[in-house]
Amino acid sequence: MDVRWEEAGWERLTGRTGRKRLPVWDCTVGLVVGDDAVLLVDPGSCLREGALLRAEAERLTGRRVTHIAFTHGHFDHVLGGAAFSGAEVYAAVGLDRVLASGRESLRRSAVEHGLAQEEAARAVELLVLPRHHVSGEWTLELGGVQVLLANVGPGHTGHDLAVFVPGGRETVFCGDLVEESGEPQAGGDAVPARWPAALDRLLSLGGDDALYVPGHGAVVTADFVRAQRATLAARFGVSEA
Repeated sequence: MDVRWEEAGWERLTGRTGRKRLPVWDCTVGLVVGDDAVLLVDPGSCLREGALLRAEAERLTGRRVTHIAFTHGHFDHVLGGAAFSGAEVYAAVGLDRVLASGRESLRRSAVEHGLAQEEAARAVELLVLPRHHVSGEWTLELGGVQVLLANVGPGHTGHDLAVFVPGGRETVFCGDLVEESGEPQAGGDAVPARWPAALDRLLSLGGDDALYVPGHGAVVTADFVRAQRATLAARFGVSEA
């Protein structure tokens, strides 16, 4: 156990990775610490939350967050981005257009889920669009660790990105393709017929022994991901052939 991380409300996963479960929506934020750079996976639901995460990440790592990955475009995973001035933002190709054209629906979704009107409006006004567009795979060199960003969707949304971190035990940040604290949510932007295949790609990235970090809930194993894949395939009538 890393007491310093635990006291700050973070869970240390490996020597290079950690994560935090945020209150209200139980959204997971991931952290990957390189020798030269720091990657944050999903920056929270609003500017206030993003600023808190930035301060904690800087205190835990001794350096600023230099890179951000959006696993998908839902409000609780992107609206804190403007708190990270100067960070390079990565996402699945096409998400920038979805966010740019969907600001009002993003604000409305945030408010409907309980974010204060003023906070939602301010976060959407300052919304950071991804500058780097991942169409297949993209390797980030953070110093001492090479992180793989993989466009594994569509599935939970039309633009799902996973983050694979190698090491003594691999870590896969799955976004909401995997959920542990409740049933996977399929909104209007989900692509159910392709969701099981997206989970197959997650499993091919991490293998049997990786730590799989869901968008909501506790860290899970490959067996959990396989079971959720089977459940989704049955739920959406996706053939195993």
